[in-house]
Amino acid sequence: MAVIQKHGKSSGPDLVFHKESLPPDKVGAHGCQKKWPEAHAHWSRPVARVWTVVLLLGTCLLYCARVAMPICAVSMAEKFNWTKRESGMVLGSFFWGYCFTQVFGGYVSDRVGGEKVLLLSAAAWGSMTAFTPILAHLCSQPIFSMTLARFLMGLLQGVHYPSLASLCSQKVVESERGFLMSTVGSGSYLGTLVIGGVGSLMLDMYGWESVFYVSGLLSVLWAYCMWKYLLKGEGPIITLESLGNGVAQSKLTKRHWARLLKQPAVCAVIVTHLCTASTFFTLLSWLPTFFKDTFPDAKGWVFNVIPWLVAIPSSLFSGCLSDHLISQGFDTASVRKLMQFFSMGVSSVFTVLLCGNTTFPWAVAFVSATMGLTTFSHSGVSVNVQDLAPSCAGALFGIMNTCGAFSGVLMVYFSGYLIEATGSWGSMFALITTVNLMGLFTFLAFAEARRVDIESSRIRHNSIHI
Repeated sequence: MAVIQKHGKSSGPDLVFHKESLPPDKVGAHGCQKKWPEAHAHWSRPVARVWTVVLLLGTCLLYCARVAMPICAVSMAEKFNWTKRESGMVLGSFFWGYCFTQVFGGYVSDRVGGEKVLLLSAAAWGSMTAFTPILAHLCSQPIFSMTLARFLMGLLQGVHYPSLASLCSQKVVESERGFLMSTVGSGSYLGTLVIGGVGSLMLDMYGWESVFYVSGLLSVLWAYCMWKYLLKGEGPIITLESLGNGVAQSKLTKRHWARLLKQPAVCAVIVTHLCTASTFFTLLSWLPTFFKDTFPDAKGWVFNVIPWLVAIPSSLFSGCLSDHLISQGFDTASVRKLMQFFSMGVSSVFTVLLCGNTTFPWAVAFVSATMGLTTFSHSGVSVNVQDLAPSCAGALFGIMNTCGAFSGVLMVYFSGYLIEATGSWGSMFALITTVNLMGLFTFLAFAEARRVDIESSRIRHNSIHI
């Protein structure tokens, strides 16, 4: 494990800019149409806290809208006489749309601002969620309208996390990024719990349509409040001119990305995020089946709720811990590696323990520890991309998330093959441990926290001192 080194404020890895010596219209990195980094553009701490709460709520609603269909799938299948295969087609169509807009969402966010992309996308996927029951009843073939609706939901929600990464890299100082990202990331667990509990009650009391109406309208209301009170009613206009600014630099863009993707530290965050996402998707997909097969008499709410209740405070703690260590002068790269060590290294210990024979309480405890420690990646590899390339963090995170989503689906399928071929759940947990350790060793060996999106020659020319 990397040794955490403490340094003085004057010897830190952060880039210190002399604002008065910088031309106002310079392009900060090849192909990224931005001014040179502006320290004064960062949010103040009170403003950052307000945005943290708002983005946490937005991510919670994002998952409420996303999970509404899986919760209602059984009732909808009975209503429209869907087979298991047709239900699977509807549910799986979300994934394909989700993968296609990751890079695009980050690219646009880097140029026009992540808050604008978040606002427009939330209004769109919130409206789509609210109109889902109407589309289902109006269309003569609900299977086609629902498949298309889920595909569009994936397209619209695919820009969320890349936009968050872009917004955080532009507006949040390095020593506070861990807390914001980990807090906002915990919104996914909170949303899953809320829609699982409240959504199930609404489903039983008012029908499956109510789940879509409420989650969709609340999401639209969130977007309106964000526009009215945080953006002060400014129109979230994304003009062709703002997007076209990068088109004139198309040749530079290719050269910039070719140089950026050759950096060992950039390759390390992509590989590590790929491994983290793959193992998380596998656990998320197969753990309910594992408990049902291994402990058939166990109550489902126990293993479906407790791990997520542990994940929320764990995610918050990891953000506070990483920011505290950095504010105390510890090396940023070492802090990121420490967080990832807990996420992929320590969590693997509890995953291995699931390979043997265990009782139901211990299995729940091991799974809860695994899921809780996995959230430390919000303060590790997820934030490291902002350290490396703040000028294009959104697009780079989009690449990472696309790779992670595709690899996650492949690993879920391969895990099912292993379980069936070996007849043992231990093979799946062994695979998860192996992939985790591969990602961890890659991150420990090659991860850095210095900026790699600006050439050293330009840095010296513009009086940027390291």
